[in-house]
Amino acid sequence: MTSTLYLDGEWRKSIDAATRQIRSPAYGTLVNTVSEAGVADALAAIASARAAFDNGEFRSWSWLERSDLLFKIADLIERDHDILAELESADTGKRLIEAQCDMADVAATFRYFAERALAYQEKSERTVDVGQDHIDSRVVYEAIGVCALIGPWNYPLLQISWKVAPALAAGCSFIIKPSELTPSTAIHLMKILAEAGTPRGVANLLTGAGSTIGDTLTSDPRVDMVSFTGGLSTGKRITIKAAETVKRVALELGGKNPHIIFADADIDAATDFAVTAAFLHSGQVCSAGTRLLLERSIHDRVISEIVRRAKSIRLGGPSDLSAETGPLISEGHLQKVEEYLARALAEGAQLLTGGGRSTEPELAQGWYFPPTVLDHCDTNMYCVQEESFGPILTVEVFDTEAEAISLGNDTIYGLSGAVWSSDLAKTERVSRALRHGTIWINDYGPYKPQAEWGGFKASGNGRELGEHGLQEYLEIKHIWANNSPSKSGWFSDGTSEIRRDDFG
Repeated sequence: MTSTLYLDGEWRKSIDAATRQIRSPAYGTLVNTVSEAGVADALAAIASARAAFDNGEFRSWSWLERSDLLFKIADLIERDHDILAELESADTGKRLIEAQCDMADVAATFRYFAERALAYQEKSERTVDVGQDHIDSRVVYEAIGVCALIGPWNYPLLQISWKVAPALAAGCSFIIKPSELTPSTAIHLMKILAEAGTPRGVANLLTGAGSTIGDTLTSDPRVDMVSFTGGLSTGKRITIKAAETVKRVALELGGKNPHIIFADADIDAATDFAVTAAFLHSGQVCSAGTRLLLERSIHDRVISEIVRRAKSIRLGGPSDLSAETGPLISEGHLQKVEEYLARALAEGAQLLTGGGRSTEPELAQGWYFPPTVLDHCDTNMYCVQEESFGPILTVEVFDTEAEAISLGNDTIYGLSGAVWSSDLAKTERVSRALRHGTIWINDYGPYKPQAEWGGFKASGNGRELGEHGLQEYLEIKHIWANNSPSKSGWFSDGTSEIRRDDFG
């Protein structure tokens, strides 16, 4: 029987023995069969994580010891790089080379937080000078507790690693809930965590649908923090459920990211990046640059080249070495992208290329949607305001810097954006004026573990990566020690007068 739940240091099947089949988005073939967790399994996972945290073993480890654990995990991820990349590619349908890049980033994430843990060995508390020699006043940083770590399907292991690595560095215990569509690399990660020496019960894994166990993970009072990457509607529900027990919530909810190109930019480079930003991983990227804003005078030149390039992008699965991008994640998601496109056309967008699921016979078993470009778009359209999470690029024009900024901010989201210009003063003004969590100047897409990642507005709250990515998993405690205690004298004890002048 399939046993892919990892609870209290043991691999188990779900209590009701339910299973789920994982099928390749590229070929429709069976990839894996996993246990489908139910509410009882979720409660067991929470109990395991709570007991592990409360017994104090792992959180009593020094920062140095936890740093060593993270370095070991990074080493094992690098050892299993090819295995993990193949698992990720099979689940998501993305090209193997993309999955290999993801695994390198996963290892880098664990190494970064191992280094941050080393730094906290020296700064895990700070002294507060209160001007009284007999008072020892300190602020200390402690693990927040039990964390529910809920990941997405587009970058399954990478975005889980952004949560697991800082949680381990801080000394938390946790439950990982990967997307039910892409669980295979999370399963392998649990094997690595155990091999590296993570104490029993600290790391737990539930494979299964969020619609079944999500409310349990987010509302249970034994869970202290929820970190979620995914869609806005689910993020709102998590916020509501978590509020019942006033737990901390960190959310990364996607975006509708403006990619602004001025006429004085390096047009060839900007156009090339515009193609990559929109169509990498078939647009299934939370920071995808699928909203292109062009200065009017360069519109025709840029769009003609983007359309030419989009038409030549080759679709295919992981085994097709000539493929440049892959399928959408599921039949259901493909249907949503088709509905999104139909609504855009009904609102007046002009279709320049693409426009429907692939009809190529060799792609018939997968869920493929070719790169699509929509011109004559404006901010009143649904396709400009909402993300398709597919390979659909919308195009708008502007005439002035102020208009570019206004358009770029005309969205409920605020995850990322980019500005292209040879005028560095202009790029600085625009980048500071845009209300988005990451802004790239004359570039698009790079991120590093050292820099915080997260969004403004409806793109979420909290941050992953960077210094603040670790602080999400820490509580701040003030400890005041009076090393020469005496009576306060505030109320009379019948033997002395009240010394009110001592109190203000």
